[in-house]
Amino acid sequence: MVVPLLSAANWGGMGFHTRGNFEGYLAAASTQKWLEVHGDTHFTPFYRTVGIVLQKRFFGHFLKGEDTGWDRQPPVQFDIRRPGESFTTRAEQEWPLARTQWTHYYLDPEARSLTTQPKQADLIEYDAMGDGVTFSLPVSNHEVEVTELIAARLFVLSETTDADLFRHCGCTIRAASKCCSSAPTIRGYALGLGWLRASQRKLDHERSLPYRPYHTQEERPLVPGEPVELLIEILPTCIVPPGLPAGAKHRRQELRAWPWPRQNAGQTLHDEEGRAGSRAEPKDRPPVVFGGKNRLHFEPVKEPYLLLPIIRKARA
Repeated sequence: MVVPLLSAANWGGMGFHTRGNFEGYLAAASTQKWLEVHGDTHFTPFYRTVGIVLQKRFFGHFLKGEDTGWDRQPPVQFDIRRPGESFTTRAEQEWPLARTQWTHYYLDPEARSLTTQPKQADLIEYDAMGDGVTFSLPVSNHEVEVTELIAARLFVLSETTDADLFRHCGCTIRAASKCCSSAPTIRGYALGLGWLRASQRKLDHERSLPYRPYHTQEERPLVPGEPVELLIEILPTCIVPPGLPAGAKHRRQELRAWPWPRQNAGQTLHDEEGRAGSRAEPKDRPPVVFGGKNRLHFEPVKEPYLLLPIIRKARA
């Protein structure tokens, strides 16, 4: 028996809905399955007219045998996000997108930027319980769409036997813009979240993909001072940062690998839009295990990077 599936995901439901929707869609054995991804909150679009119409077309076709046009519905439909939470709907034939150009953006330790050319440096040190490190992608002179999963590769040394990478060094992708004016402003919001406890870094090689590391539950404590490779899954996202406007001389538009804001022990972590993240209870992160200093390690053929899904010539 074939059970039809309509998986409705949301770009902003990170940590709660996004991964389950996409993984569920990919793993579903049904030959009749559709993926719909919307913006805004994770629930309001389905209470609006466009969401109700979509659901009625799906259920009318399969439950009532009505001619709702669902037989012509594309397998994948999602809202393309632009800064300011502006969305345009686009149809696709598969997920992940076949035309994706997976591009390595290496961490440039001197400029604290992301570049397509590997860079060498000494170690970068940061407080394990602090605000982490920021690396920025310079502005492009044309629109570049980033859609799908993102993966990060880091080589990390810890002074202790474990380290959390849920709010440091490339695990949170944010967009920020700053225009030259009398009162410049920066708008930042989370686009994709990823996290990994270093002791649980072992990969499930049968389930892992280059752009989606998949980990086992096996624990492997760190040896203090010894670098380890960490492959971090960052949840699916979509953003089209605007390019440099014609005639502009001073503008910065960035896609950032940004840390989450610092949190106090026992308090809920929120991003700038107030969405709840995770909790940092002292009993779960004792300083003797997770405190001290962490260091990013750079070495030839072991350069840390973000693997970004670039969709050139973004379509409306």
